[in-house]
Amino acid sequence: MTTFNRKTTLMAGSMALALVALAAGCASSRAPILGIEDGSAGLIPLVTSVTPVDLATAVPVSTTALTAVFNEPINPASGTFTLTAAGQTPTGTLAFDASDQTATFTLTAGTTLAALTSYTATVTGANSLSTGLPMAAPFAWTFTTGNVVTTRPSVTLTAPVTSNPGPTVAGNTAIIAVFSQDMAPASINGASFTVTGSTGINPAGSVTYVVGSRTAVFTPQAALVTGTTYTATITTAATSLAGSALAGNQGTLPAASNYVWKFTAAAPGAVAPLVVLSTNPSANAINVSPSASVNATFTVPSLQRLNPATVNATTFTLTGPSPSLNSIQAASVVLDSATGKVATFTPLVALTTGATYTATIKGGAAGVMDLALPGNDMTNDFSWNFTVGAQTLPPSVNLGSAATFGDFGGTSGTTNTGLKTVINGDIGSTSVSTKVTGFHDSGVGDTYTETPLNSGLVNGKIFTAAPPPTAASTDEGNANTAAIALKASLDATTAFNTLAGMPSTGTAAANLGGLTLAAGVYKAPSGSFMIQGSNLTLDAKGDANAVFVFQMATTLTVGGPGAAFPQSVILINGAQAKNVFWQVGSAATINAAGGGNMVGTIIASAGVAISTYGNTILVTLDGRAISLIGSVTLVDTIVNVPAN
Repeated sequence: MTTFNRKTTLMAGSMALALVALAAGCASSRAPILGIEDGSAGLIPLVTSVTPVDLATAVPVSTTALTAVFNEPINPASGTFTLTAAGQTPTGTLAFDASDQTATFTLTAGTTLAALTSYTATVTGANSLSTGLPMAAPFAWTFTTGNVVTTRPSVTLTAPVTSNPGPTVAGNTAIIAVFSQDMAPASINGASFTVTGSTGINPAGSVTYVVGSRTAVFTPQAALVTGTTYTATITTAATSLAGSALAGNQGTLPAASNYVWKFTAAAPGAVAPLVVLSTNPSANAINVSPSASVNATFTVPSLQRLNPATVNATTFTLTGPSPSLNSIQAASVVLDSATGKVATFTPLVALTTGATYTATIKGGAAGVMDLALPGNDMTNDFSWNFTVGAQTLPPSVNLGSAATFGDFGGTSGTTNTGLKTVINGDIGSTSVSTKVTGFHDSGVGDTYTETPLNSGLVNGKIFTAAPPPTAASTDEGNANTAAIALKASLDATTAFNTLAGMPSTGTAAANLGGLTLAAGVYKAPSGSFMIQGSNLTLDAKGDANAVFVFQMATTLTVGGPGAAFPQSVILINGAQAKNVFWQVGSAATINAAGGGNMVGTIIASAGVAISTYGNTILVTLDGRAISLIGSVTLVDTIVNVPAN
């Protein structure tokens, strides 16, 4: 076991290292997070966020770095960090940012993680730099690697928003960008994230990267100048943990490019307090699921967003009723990137049945704030209680190696028609490469029977059996890609059977159109589900872990009545695409006339069809289209594989 100091040092074997100061968010003089105090009112060290995140799946084997963040500075001579997996002991170097607040472990050049392998990372023995207090317990988390390919990270959301023409916004605001992947923290800095003014006067400011929320924040030192148009730029120097440069909006894939957007500063916005609008669990709730996360939704002045850097394990805490339950460690405390208004505390382990817990969100200058300058805050702390009962929420489903696939055509292959299809993930089939038509991939540049009218981009890799798709291909259509496709098929079948075997917890009509459903397992009363006449809304009620499962003995039909009238699935109050599953006994047909937004992982036995030939209106699937036997056919479809 090797120890480390602040210098970059080689790691070997189990990759032991001395932890250095790793801080996230605000320091605080309030009672310590873990409910333990030594008279100096010091915080006990604990990990507040990590990458890859706990229980992440399909982590690229090309990942070159891991990161960990603490709630306070750590004595650099204390602590160890180990990474273990069966049969592999990678080496690498450890480096820290200028303030010793984020540690990044970088694998030795040429080293890759093993495919389809579970890794466990453990942090132990770290001591507070200011008080000498040790960690109360080790912090361990796991993640599982995927296949051999990764995609370029992209910017999924900005504030101010990206629009043409650029919006006019209050000048007293920070500027943020949310990424599709975990980024290398050291690559997000004042050189890679800049803001320039149209008058030639550029605002001074600082750049931070919030690990758990995948968010970069540019904080100006002073309010922006009213009437000035500003250009925000994130360059290709911003890279993912796998070392892939940004896929921006200034060029087309597979090349990297900058991401650029503009906005105009208006007069500064008003000062007003933040207000907690609702919580989940609600105050005094009973029979809360032991696996539930704890959330709070805020009302933010002037439709502003919360500052993700202020949403962490220092400002959002959870305590239990006795000393043995008082130290509630978070697996993560993050801000919902879609709305910027939902803060979620996810416990590292299940809560205790019968116990009453207290959730507290800190107010004041050291608490949760929005993006205003200076930030609006809550005047006082906000606390509420709830009591844990028996398990009430359905568990999530492990897709295994199938998690990376946006399109998997079982034994029959997959076909694209049109020029607008983009798969942000992998595709494949256990059949031969000739059963995949109308696609090309950005990873190795292979083409699968494309024509001038039928060309779909795969921002991943294509996995089939031999022969190779072209004579020049060396990376696809071989025994290795066939083995990966077969493993994905087996894992998808296991997930299908798991979904089919879940006991139903709720009832719903055969036509889900117009309904608003809470988390649960819903079985089609006559064997088939449809979404016709109106959209389906899935309400997580503030619980980002809420799982929705739909079981069908036969078919799923979205859209209509008839071939027209596309319908969508709407997610509200923290519902996430990664937690929606459709188990289809035969075939699924999604918006035959094109259009609409489908959500969730569709695993069908006999095939999935999205849109039909001749339609050009884009259909979006935030999820996966997986068939066990039949083919997957797409017409001008965007598929976004959900992040973990």
